[in-house]
Amino acid sequence: MKKLMNILLAGITGTAIIMACTNGTSTTASTTETTAMATEPMQTTQANQNQDARAMVKDWPETAKMAANNTMEKYGQPHGITPHMLVWHDTGPFKRTIVYKEEVQHDFPMPHKDVLEQFVNYQVPADKFDELAMYDGSVIAERTKGELSARCDKEGANILALNLADDIIKDKRTVDEARQFYADAIMQMLEGQAPAYMQSLQFSPPTQNVGFTDKTVMDMSKVKQLKQDK
Repeated sequence: MKKLMNILLAGITGTAIIMACTNGTSTTASTTETTAMATEPMQTTQANQNQDARAMVKDWPETAKMAANNTMEKYGQPHGITPHMLVWHDTGPFKRTIVYKEEVQHDFPMPHKDVLEQFVNYQVPADKFDELAMYDGSVIAERTKGELSARCDKEGANILALNLADDIIKDKRTVDEARQFYADAIMQMLEGQAPAYMQSLQFSPPTQNVGFTDKTVMDMSKVKQLKQDK
């Protein structure tokens, strides 16, 4: 009887050990699996941050992809990469250069896609905004930030657009004269010439911020009191 009890106890103990080992193995495997799952997204994110921007744009529309590759050829890898744009800072005469995946149809002076936008510091007088808008809808002035940008498909066209915008602002050309000059310069480029207005900026953009913060017209003491009463 005693011998039978010993055999039964040994069997129960063995089963307990096996269950403990099995549970331990299962917990370890589960922990390893969870760690791997948690680590994988982090590794993928890191890989995305380090990837060559050329891989990012390979499936972009043709004009956007060409502008992106040309800009990388000239200025190197962008400082910022998203699925929808590439961003460079301090490229040549520009404070910022952006290539967009989105292609915006623009028919002046001939049909093309706007994908490349380049910025300079420039405080455009408020009374010149209408003239710039009539000159070229892809020349964009931001008064608060103190920036002027041009958006086209090639850097030379952006340089041309900004030079003519400067001429309009300084009353060197009328809107109609600037538009005709732009069209003539693009035709010269197509004929293999290199117009000076497309090679470099003919003005010197400020290196410092020239933003216009405007002025406060509200009673700030009353605003402060209202905030305190909340």
